[in-house]
Amino acid sequence: MPAPPPPDLASLSLAEIARLAEANRLPPVESWNPAHCGDSEMRIARDGTWYHQGSPIGRAAMVRLFATILRREPDGGFVLVTPVEKLDIAVEDAPFVAVEMKAEGEGDAMRLAFRLNTGDLVTAGPDHPLRFAQRGDGPRPYLHVRGGLEALIARPVYYELAQIALANGSGPPGVWSNGAFFALEPQP
Repeated sequence: MPAPPPPDLASLSLAEIARLAEANRLPPVESWNPAHCGDSEMRIARDGTWYHQGSPIGRAAMVRLFATILRREPDGGFVLVTPVEKLDIAVEDAPFVAVEMKAEGEGDAMRLAFRLNTGDLVTAGPDHPLRFAQRGDGPRPYLHVRGGLEALIARPVYYELAQIALANGSGPPGVWSNGAFFALEPQP
């Protein structure tokens, strides 16, 4: 049976988003420790496109399935893991991309929810912080998703964050979500 399509973020309240995110039970990949079996011949491009043997994976349901078994290793590498095998996967930047954002509230009562390219929903806050890294081609904003896995925040969504930060008049410019403040200043 195919996985249901991701929900439309604009039609949901943040309470509904939080409920959906909580209900999205993932496999316990952090507790699986099978022997390393090799390379998956898969890669996740900077734009969030998943490839297998050089060809894009066109089925969104397949990408969502693979994303549930993705894990970040202590050495910083990425693997696809099941109870019986572990395969390397190349990740060019971050394994996910935050493609849409919804904001509710104002000031320190604001909450920011993000929809990822996989359809997953994540609300920024103490457990899902935002960070801003400076790279040669400019600042790159990231959202912690789970277990060391991050989402690169797509440029249009970053502009929305910057607009909120400039409008709230904080110094340094930043945004609030779930009681946590995130400065838009790049971190080393």
